[in-house]
Amino acid sequence: MEVKVALVTGGSSGIGAATALALAKAGIKVYAASRRGTIPVEHPLVVPVKLDINDEALTEKVVSQILEADGRLDSIVCNAGAGIYGPVENTTDAEAREQFETTYFGSLKTIRASLPVFRKQGFGRIITITSVMAVLQLPYQGFYSSAKAALLSLSQSLSMELKGTGIECCSILPGDVATGFTSARKMIAKASDPAYAEGMKKNLAKIEKDETGGMSPDVIAKAVLKQLKRRHMAVRVIPRIDYKAVGLLVRILPAKWVLTILSWIY
Repeated sequence: MEVKVALVTGGSSGIGAATALALAKAGIKVYAASRRGTIPVEHPLVVPVKLDINDEALTEKVVSQILEADGRLDSIVCNAGAGIYGPVENTTDAEAREQFETTYFGSLKTIRASLPVFRKQGFGRIITITSVMAVLQLPYQGFYSSAKAALLSLSQSLSMELKGTGIECCSILPGDVATGFTSARKMIAKASDPAYAEGMKKNLAKIEKDETGGMSPDVIAKAVLKQLKRRHMAVRVIPRIDYKAVGLLVRILPAKWVLTILSWIY
């Protein structure tokens, strides 16, 4: 079987919009889901869908509507998410839960809604957009890293559980990507704590510079398409050679060395 119909969450901008367009150009009908229900690209195979993936019933309804319209759903790309910024010490439980709500639990709801369809078909492709920060943690973004790491772990566990079913999982780990994510980053309520002011100033300047000068979201979109076109997807993909190298170094260097280097840079 091949992927002919896909659902992409967080499809209204950035990586999601780029992915929707790349898949459509490859002949895949794409339902681009977002809270706004709009998408900045136009293509006859891209269908904007209004969806809050934190709403389990609505997510299941959208999946049912796709089945009614097309008789199939071959892939989901779990891309929706957000980021909070600030010291771990000053982050409230409510703020931490908010970070996990869409990034992790929203993706989980999307996966759960799609799995029965994939099982019935005997075929399905689940792609989660995580981050290199799932394996390379940075200061003041501890909860973002944690949520992305949890999503990566979930995908890999699920990959083993679904072995032999025709359903495969792949996590794409982007590095710095030039999208609206930078301007949309949410500061925690107590981000102005003087105890962290100097460190945060240096850190935020560095990460914003890296993000605004980052790769195009088209790079990630191409990585998604490449996996969907493969006979068997990879379990984990880090696009671009420089980030692949960073990922390798994190795995082979002692953790203390890695944290020392990151503290110096960020």
